[in-house]
Amino acid sequence: MARARVGSMDGAFVPKIMQKDPVVWEGGTRVEKDLLGEREVPINAYYGVQTLRAIECYNITGIRIRNFPEFIIALAQVKKACAQANYKLGHLSQDVADAICHACDELIDPDSTALGENKGKLMRKDFLVDMVQGGAGTSTNMNANEVIANRALEHLGKQKGQYEFCSPNDDVNKGQSTNDAYPSAAKIALIIMHEDLVQAISKLSSAFFEKGREFADVVKMGRTQLQDAVPMTLGQEFNAYGTTIRYDLESVKSAVSKFTSTNLGGTAIGTGIAADKHFSQVVVQELREVTGFPMVLADDLIEASSSVSCMLFFSGILRRVAVKVSKVCNDLRLLASGPRCGLGEINLPPMAPGSSIMPGKVNPVIPEVMNMCCFDTIGNDITVCFGAEAGQLELNVMEPVIIYKLFTSVHVLTRGMNILRERCISGITANRERCHEMVHNSIGIVTALLPHIGYKKCTEAAAKALKEKRPVADIVVELGYLDSSKVAEHLQPENMCGPTAKKRKM
Repeated sequence: MARARVGSMDGAFVPKIMQKDPVVWEGGTRVEKDLLGEREVPINAYYGVQTLRAIECYNITGIRIRNFPEFIIALAQVKKACAQANYKLGHLSQDVADAICHACDELIDPDSTALGENKGKLMRKDFLVDMVQGGAGTSTNMNANEVIANRALEHLGKQKGQYEFCSPNDDVNKGQSTNDAYPSAAKIALIIMHEDLVQAISKLSSAFFEKGREFADVVKMGRTQLQDAVPMTLGQEFNAYGTTIRYDLESVKSAVSKFTSTNLGGTAIGTGIAADKHFSQVVVQELREVTGFPMVLADDLIEASSSVSCMLFFSGILRRVAVKVSKVCNDLRLLASGPRCGLGEINLPPMAPGSSIMPGKVNPVIPEVMNMCCFDTIGNDITVCFGAEAGQLELNVMEPVIIYKLFTSVHVLTRGMNILRERCISGITANRERCHEMVHNSIGIVTALLPHIGYKKCTEAAAKALKEKRPVADIVVELGYLDSSKVAEHLQPENMCGPTAKKRKM
């Protein structure tokens, strides 16, 4: 079956990714030229020939730059800072610099009408390059350069593709290389993204603390190695979940702070070739003002150009968050198992019918999907580790997959935790009767008698109670270890939950 062809695209087959975008081929074509020769580009497209080649070469994941609007914002912020720096250093005329900055502003805030007509949303659609690409991010950088240049040309009263008036390479990319502009934008995007992640972690932690207060008087059996241990309250258990999640807030903030260091102006390998000698200092100040973040120039631009250590560090923190949240979800699924043949200590809010064949079954689907979000993040961290290790000499060409995986992890964790909080944690209820039944029938409460009759007698009483399926309190009295009044006094589960439980009751 023949694949679709469009126009006179040098006889090239049109990838499916382009067939799905009607804006791509609407209204004819224009001719653009690069190192490899001439190609026809859709006349209305803001992207150009290098983006076109990348679309054809890297239809890999189907996840494009435009799937991460924070990245587009960050790319535009970098390009705006560079245009302003180049203007101040006398390397761009005011009209070209203004046109570039205007185009960047439209990408940064596509809903703003302060500057008149805003084509930011239309421009964002043209960030079509796949997130995973060869060339260490060159295609992403050029996608941004071409979109911004063509919109700047419109502001100058010119036609798209008239690059003699505003060039993607000579003007928008002036003083830069992909090797400094691309990772700098990725870092800024992660700073932007992390704000929602921090909020999601904080709110999820607070939701567990709220349940901890609600369940403060529910006594239950604690368990170690899935075996009965000693009594605790359900409130203590949920409070611990809130605490373990809250611990990662500062870790995430600390890890993100490392992204404020940039190698912008180092160009190809950190030596600053083809850039004004003052460019790095000026552009970092401009970037600080454009982003509102405390951006600083890296101490060693050559090291900063080849290293992805801050991304590796951040990925490790995301993995830690994922592991801990997943463990909590495992607990929730165990505690809610049943409803009649499992632990059944808590009830999760029903979200969907649980089976196509078993009537009445309701599954813990929200903790399950959160588990999967966490698995995805943990797997992404492995990819980031391999990508970081694969760097060679003065550049790490694996940055695209590293950045893609980090963006994905932040988005998936953020959305997953919000859904977990909204559609599960807030609706959890305690099965008080079940908790009471299990704690009073457990042999684990015999631990409270250790100070009174010793380990050996406690062990004998526990073994006999387990074998005969009788309450341990009756066995202790029967064996003559303590009288019934003392047993009743010492074997009160409510008094075995430690000082934190008593304090919460008060």
